[in-house]
Amino acid sequence: NVDRALVEKILRTPGASKVFGEAEARPILAAYGIPMIKGGLASNPVAAAKLADEIGFPVVMKIVSPQILHKSDVGGIYLNLQNETEVMSAYERMFIEIGRKMPEAKLEGVLIEQMAGGGQEVIVGMRRDAGFGPLLMFGLGGVYVELFKDVSFRVAPISEKETLQMISETAAGKLLKGFRGSPASDLDAVVSCIQRLGQLALDFPEIAEVEVNPLLVHSRGEGALVLDCRIILS
Repeated sequence: NVDRALVEKILRTPGASKVFGEAEARPILAAYGIPMIKGGLASNPVAAAKLADEIGFPVVMKIVSPQILHKSDVGGIYLNLQNETEVMSAYERMFIEIGRKMPEAKLEGVLIEQMAGGGQEVIVGMRRDAGFGPLLMFGLGGVYVELFKDVSFRVAPISEKETLQMISETAAGKLLKGFRGSPASDLDAVVSCIQRLGQLALDFPEIAEVEVNPLLVHSRGEGALVLDCRIILS
């Protein structure tokens, strides 16, 4: 269940950017059946407040700018906004603060997203290697990915058995299976995301890199959601 035509239209639009931040990457991943946290784009405070009300409070606000990939480094993420007044105030404050820090950045608006619940954060991704082709990656996600470098790789395409083996090689995989009494996470949802990412990479060789960090994995049977992502073209 993929919409290859939609992705082709997005990627091959004349003059399209080579770097897709979260706002641009979301519809590409969604077209391949990779589940996204509920959210949307707003270009002014009133639209942001209306969208937040439609999604349901509390919400997260994230800056959208082609010059800003690491949003938290510049104060581009506000969490736990509880009502429309907070959303409008946060929008204006975010634009002022980032405008001071990065006056050269083009600020296109904000992403308003549902505030995520609990779960295990992992990273899934793809990097295209000149010799091997698309290398799929899995490991411990969130802020820990650079600290612990807990990652495993496989060349796409991979079977369900190979995907499970890839996951089991990492500390993240052990956490997903349930550690010291914690409930087991939805491994099937993670396997599906990795395999769908592999299919996306095989279908579109111009994609050089995909990073989903974090993928929030809920308890067994409850799925997983992409909380942040980016795509880079060759």
